[in-house]
Amino acid sequence: MLAPTPDQYRRLNEMAQAWKRRQAEALEASPSCNPHLDVDALCFQACPDRGQDSAVRDFLIGALISPASLSLVLFPTFASAPSPAEGERMAFDLPSGRYPFVAERVDEQIWLWRCQLLDDLSDLETREEGSRLAQRLMDQVMAPSAEA
Repeated sequence: MLAPTPDQYRRLNEMAQAWKRRQAEALEASPSCNPHLDVDALCFQACPDRGQDSAVRDFLIGALISPASLSLVLFPTFASAPSPAEGERMAFDLPSGRYPFVAERVDEQIWLWRCQLLDDLSDLETREEGSRLAQRLMDQVMAPSAEA
């Protein structure tokens, strides 16, 4: 696993805060909004260059947790990467299988591919539980599937 650089960590934090601002109304209106959680980019790492979709090589992969959802995110390694059209859909091959993503522009300069996996985190009681859930998600996503 290759950890993000300090600049990439900064960009991941900016992405999470921009996503939070963009989704603020929807988060507040969500019936499953968990007041114990906040928006955070967790467990990001460089996509491995082994056997999966070559399209993911220029992305960091990790979890985006919010008070209402847990998503798998592909975030461009470089800020200068060209963005797809908002709402464009694409499936990416990752070590554990194929996942459907949607392109999201979170502000003028920040975009990502997002695959929402859970839409109700109301049973989590602390941010630490959210972090552990994100870590388990990433462990499973990055583990090769039995079929591979």
